[in-house]
Amino acid sequence: MNFKIVKNILYKSASFLLAGALFLGNMTTAHATVDREAEAEARKNIPIETNEIENWPDGPVTTAEAAILMEANTGTILYAKNIHQKSYPASTTKILTTLIAAETADMNDIVSFSNEAVFSIERGSSNMGMDVGETLTMEQCLYGILVYSANETANAVAEHIGGTIDNFVAMMNEKAAEIGCTESHFMNPHGLHDENHYTTPYDFALIAREFFNNEMLCKMSSTLHYVIEPTDTQPDLLDLWSKNKLFSGKSYAYDYLVGSKTGYTTDAHSTLVSCAQKDGMKLICVVMKEDSPAQFVDTIALFDYGFANFQCLNVAEHETAYTPNNTGFFTSNSDIFGSSQPIMTLNEDDYIVIPNTADFSETTSSLSYDETKDSSIATINYTYNGVNVGSAAVKLEASAQTTYDFESPAVPITPPEEKKPQSKVIFINVIKVIFLILGLAVLFIIAVFLRAFIHNYHFGRKKRRRKIRLVPSNNLKRKRKRRPFGKRRRKNNWDIS
Repeated sequence: MNFKIVKNILYKSASFLLAGALFLGNMTTAHATVDREAEAEARKNIPIETNEIENWPDGPVTTAEAAILMEANTGTILYAKNIHQKSYPASTTKILTTLIAAETADMNDIVSFSNEAVFSIERGSSNMGMDVGETLTMEQCLYGILVYSANETANAVAEHIGGTIDNFVAMMNEKAAEIGCTESHFMNPHGLHDENHYTTPYDFALIAREFFNNEMLCKMSSTLHYVIEPTDTQPDLLDLWSKNKLFSGKSYAYDYLVGSKTGYTTDAHSTLVSCAQKDGMKLICVVMKEDSPAQFVDTIALFDYGFANFQCLNVAEHETAYTPNNTGFFTSNSDIFGSSQPIMTLNEDDYIVIPNTADFSETTSSLSYDETKDSSIATINYTYNGVNVGSAAVKLEASAQTTYDFESPAVPITPPEEKKPQSKVIFINVIKVIFLILGLAVLFIIAVFLRAFIHNYHFGRKKRRRKIRLVPSNNLKRKRKRRPFGKRRRKNNWDIS
């Protein structure tokens, strides 16, 4: 057979097979695109739970299967869609990894890359190209994780902090539980797919609150470009660029962004955790199971919805129903309980978040002595139409007087003037406060008494008095004659020795 004829047949056959493969590939891609679009449309129909709340602003329609918008400082949930559905977080897992690293490690620590750290990740997954035995500082590692989403670097950090990756994963689950997560379980520090590695938008919003409360992590997670210079233990120039399109200069740049972390796997689809701040309101947004670039579009829509439809109201400036019980008991010109200054005050920094169309007076408040924070003696919790919208701490005023001038004449206590009943009045159990103040006063008096007692009483051995012996001046050892009663004593000169 002619060689040229055989060659032509082979070429034509190969061309035909290639064309067929390309056709099938295009058909498969087109079919996958249609499926993704159909899935996205179906996800739009998932109910938005917060839209069912009376007088609550309707939230935007999103293509995320699950999403949440939470005000960071109060924990108020402004938008809820499947927020308790378990989903795969993908690389947003690294928010928890770096949070633990920031809290437990020194940024100057030297992190070494082991064989397991480098080669236990999936081939082709996101990495910085680190080799076994190379080292970076902990700070460089965290930038590598948050800017470039480097999986082998997350492994190396986990080994450095936990001793082994498994030990660090145990730390991740412990930290999540400590924060309040009840529907999450983590299997690795990087977020590559594992069926037992999952979380929910609500749980991850709680983790994000802690993460974005750290100034250093906010800076790292908002960095578009980071360079790691070569060293003796790491010979390559690492030029790292973020793929996050919310950053400045990118197609979906958001002016009020505090920080953000992307994630993607085939099973998780696209995920995104972000934080933005405007006019004193700090919002956390988590979207899960999206198709790019919808995760950026939906995140911006949710941020804009939150900033446009809700307001922060300072509790101390608006609360008028807060009053201690038996006010007259605290009034006396003798100032026995420090009436010149209020004994209890509301924390001036606490606020609630409610819709723009609502008024502070429409909230419902309840007092709790159990859930206190810092030095507070009680907490006032606020709800609006059944939604928790924030709380305020009731504090014991530090300047309250605990002394009493017993020399001042007693003056009868004048009862307070009768006031018109208010729609809601919060009564503080002042008995507890009184006993607290009296207890402190008693301890103070005891301390003063002990100090005075110690100061005035000598615990050293008493000085022995020197005996005085009288010796006659003429050194004659003779008995003195007893003088008759009533007679005057003869005057002698005596020496003291």
